Amino acid sequence: MGQKVNPVGYRIGINKDCDSTWFATKDEYLQNFHEDLKIKKYINNRLTDAMVSKVTIARKTKSITVDIHTARPGQVIGRKGSEIEKIRNELTVLVNKERDAALNVFVNVQEIKNHWLDAKLIGVEIGRQIKQRVSFRRAMKFAIRNAMRNGAQGVKIQCSGRLGGAEMARTERYQEGRTPLHTLRADIDYRLTEVSTTYGIIGIKVWIYKGDILK
Repeated sequence: MGQKVNPVGYRIGINKDCDSTWFATKDEYLQNFHEDLKIKKYINNRLTDAMVSKVTIARKTKSITVDIHTARPGQVIGRKGSEIEKIRNELTVLVNKERDAALNVFVNVQEIKNHWLDAKLIGVEIGRQIKQRVSFRRAMKFAIRNAMRNGAQGVKIQCSGRLGGAEMARTERYQEGRTPLHTLRADIDYRLTEVSTTYGIIGIKVWIYKGDILK
């Protein structure tokens, strides 16, 4: 079971939280859900070079709070907060476009101290190297080595697609240390990243084991 499901979704309510935290009536639920998707898509498209790992959204009756988790907070905030103010204004327009009563939008920036312990950012880094024609094996081993040096207890990386421009798609994986997917107290970060290359899309899966969370 632990090998098949998403390790983060499998642990929600145990040692992981949802990216969206709010309650809604039956009539509002669909609108809120689609709004969350639009907000995340907008931020990921606008901040492609800011090393954004995830976007979390919390809703109250008359407000929405958006937290942007990034390894480059200065790039998101901008000089004297100019960039984040633009983002807040654009999100306000996006959210209130189809609403009768306007909602207040608040945007916070959460800094990721070490991007080598974040599965999403490792996948982005491997994808960037593959697009620059670096050997996928070298990119995977480089990422694993850096993650282990920075405190990870186990790392597994899997790349799938036309690796190295091969005619037939295949899957390659490398692992170092432990990644106990069946152990629910294990703090495991997982993310799938896709990178578009001249010979097709490469899928990059990253699992990082950071130790056990004992409550």
